[in-house]
Amino acid sequence: MAKFFSNLNAVLVAAVILLIVVIVGFHRDIAGNDMMAYLNGLFRYLHVLFGIMWIGLLYYFNFVQIPTMPKVPAELKPGVSKYIAPTALFWFRWAAAFTVLMGLVIAGSPPDTYVVEALTFQPGYRLIGLGMWLGLIMAFNVWFVIWPNQKRALGIVTVDDALKAKSATTAMMFSRINTMLSIPMLYCMVTQGVLGE
Repeated sequence: MAKFFSNLNAVLVAAVILLIVVIVGFHRDIAGNDMMAYLNGLFRYLHVLFGIMWIGLLYYFNFVQIPTMPKVPAELKPGVSKYIAPTALFWFRWAAAFTVLMGLVIAGSPPDTYVVEALTFQPGYRLIGLGMWLGLIMAFNVWFVIWPNQKRALGIVTVDDALKAKSATTAMMFSRINTMLSIPMLYCMVTQGVLGE
């Protein structure tokens, strides 16, 4: 059993198999139902799945890695900066991209297409629109501020020590901005349609 659970790929394959069992077992007549409604639900599921990975890694960086790094002995820091952080940043940025993509697919799909209404804060869509804008700003920060600066800070891109230190500070500040924005963003996303506006 330990051998199985120590293999992440095997666990992920098992998870997909379980997902297929759930889909087949609880949505037996997908073709007979409204396919667009089913796909909308599937895209919502993917939006949440990728969003959990994105925000989970954001919180890992801000609540665990950044506060802990000053306490890590100098000889152990390369283990984080050369192995853990680059891998975490890979999943972080792609989870951000796919979260936004799935959100836009949901908002742009019939029967209730609302991208324009949400992004322009029309009545009935202001809360989700605010959540979408916060998510878009956060994703922009991930790809165009945090990741380029992290590449310099982690030594993935070679720069002088002054730029490396400045890049680390910039990446940290924008990561903290994203943490700050994530709190109201999640509120907007979760309460839209439940609490009204």
